[in-house]
Amino acid sequence: LDLLAGALEGPGAPEHPVMIDCTLGAGGHAEGALRRFPALSVVGIDRDPEAIALASGRLAPFGRRFRAVRTTYDQVDAVAREASVRPDGTVDAVLMDLGVSSLQLDDAGRGFSYARPAPLDMRMDQSGGTTAQQILDTADERELTRILRAYGEERFAPRIAAAIVRRRRDGDPVSSTGDLAGLVRECIPAPARRTGGNPAKRTFQALRVAVNAELEILERAVPRALNSIRVGGRIVIESYQSLEDRIVKRALAAGVSSTAPEGLPVVPPDAEPYLKSATRGALRADDVERAANPRSASVRLRAATRVRPADQAPAPELAPRPRTHPATMTARGRRGR
Repeated sequence: LDLLAGALEGPGAPEHPVMIDCTLGAGGHAEGALRRFPALSVVGIDRDPEAIALASGRLAPFGRRFRAVRTTYDQVDAVAREASVRPDGTVDAVLMDLGVSSLQLDDAGRGFSYARPAPLDMRMDQSGGTTAQQILDTADERELTRILRAYGEERFAPRIAAAIVRRRRDGDPVSSTGDLAGLVRECIPAPARRTGGNPAKRTFQALRVAVNAELEILERAVPRALNSIRVGGRIVIESYQSLEDRIVKRALAAGVSSTAPEGLPVVPPDAEPYLKSATRGALRADDVERAANPRSASVRLRAATRVRPADQAPAPELAPRPRTHPATMTARGRRGR
């Protein structure tokens, strides 16, 4: 909220600022912003109909200052154009709180958590798309290994993939969150299990990311969000794992750097940076916050201000990642949240 304040109140801020909350969830961030900034309007994006319903109820007291849009957050540019009061279609701030939401993580039936037995669903929008179970039932060993490595950075991916396929071949396929967590534990050597938390967390992350096309959506969303912000507007992004943070860091680094060849005595105006960092590197939760809210421990918080208009210096689209398992193609276009 302090980082958003630079664009939403004080000198240079509009009388009625607009913010896009790209990852609405249960509406906690949106409520905090609406309370902090009395003139603010918020448009919240989420692909999960349950999140839309819960947040809309929670934020009903704010009346017309809040509305929700059910879509994936790589549609942030279209949502911003609709919400904008400016001819160029820009808004004053964009907030992204990446990864799975607490709302989804705490619902055992969604299959996001390895801590409780549940079907292996992991879809953020349960109205369609491919489940984690379908990937485990159909992907071959090579593809499973690639998913676990690319999306979970799991160094024991070949062992885990081989065990999943072997169970399938023997007529005893992995069929629940507890079943998968147990298999992963058996595949990871005892010394490696002693550090780093639950040994299944990287496998669960990888499957969730693959099911929801999270990284592909994020790669599209960040440049589109940057191009939806007015000069003086701000983007604030919370990442929960290194794969997300690398994408965010790469996009922001491109914006704060000059494109002029090194050694030029004068930098041409069209080569000047179009962003200015609002944080020094990534901010992390302190000991007090981590004790009160353990889920904050992994968060990396980055923010930047647009200093040149997007029509003069558009943020480029990031290079797309390799396509995932064919079974996950139907999950494309749904928000990675």
